[in-house]
Amino acid sequence: MRVFVAGSGGAIGKALIPLLVNTGHIVTALTRSESKSYQIRSLGANPVVADALDKNALLDAVRRARPEAVIHQLTAIPPRVNIKKFDDEFTLTNKLRTLATDYLVEAAREAGATRFIAQSFAGWNYARTDGTIKTEDDPLDPHPPEMQRRTLDAIRRLEKAVLDAKDLHGVALRYGAFYGPETSISANGFIVEEVRHRRFPIIGRGTGVWSFIHIEDAASATVAALRNGSPGIYNIVDDDPAPVSEWLPYLAAAVGAKPPLRVPAIIGRLVVGEVGVSFMTQVRGASNAKAGRELLWRPKWRSWRDGFRRGL
Repeated sequence: MRVFVAGSGGAIGKALIPLLVNTGHIVTALTRSESKSYQIRSLGANPVVADALDKNALLDAVRRARPEAVIHQLTAIPPRVNIKKFDDEFTLTNKLRTLATDYLVEAAREAGATRFIAQSFAGWNYARTDGTIKTEDDPLDPHPPEMQRRTLDAIRRLEKAVLDAKDLHGVALRYGAFYGPETSISANGFIVEEVRHRRFPIIGRGTGVWSFIHIEDAASATVAALRNGSPGIYNIVDDDPAPVSEWLPYLAAAVGAKPPLRVPAIIGRLVVGEVGVSFMTQVRGASNAKAGRELLWRPKWRSWRDGFRRGL
């Protein structure tokens, strides 16, 4: 299958492109920088240089590639995110989730593609009530922290654009929190460095539940979505959602750090704001049952417990 990948320079793109190539797909990968063309070629794909927010350039790039499938992995998340200014930190990513999504859907139609797969998220964006493990049928948060509203609106718009494209086989993959090479939870990643320096404390009781996914498993699920499943939304997470109070001390031990400090929620709010306290105490995990059933996909790293020890 001819596949166009938008978002080839991030951790997911670097894991995805070789997997697509090795499974027989002909891959064209978008990059904004001519200097990254060599890297894309080294992964086995054909590079094309264009700005994803330049509509005409993007339409032309996709038309020339003539893909049968378009995969949208575009983000611009900073290496270090200031949680107190969450929406501000995601400003460019939110443009890519809205404007660039619209451009890519239009381009996919004009190029004659039949499948469209886009990156979404599973975790903090689910409603923080009624159970700790969410399925794709559960509602997103109707009242997110103020500094996450614009980002959640962008996620909603991305998913609506994908699902409303009835002439395409539209799939939104809600990935869990990434870990593994070139992510913030990697051997030299930002979160791991913060954990090593005891700057990533457990806030309150640490009851917020996180779902993780190894970057290699996120890539394999994306490839599975090219051949299996109905149009729709899929949680792409491992089998082991866990509260912060459980996974954070485990991560510290796995990287040889001292146990994380504990901070009362009232103090934590001053340091990391409402969003940070929500991450630590209120967010929900996700179920991967639908992806297993319909995409015929299972993660190689079934639990972050093994992944934190051997997969960073």
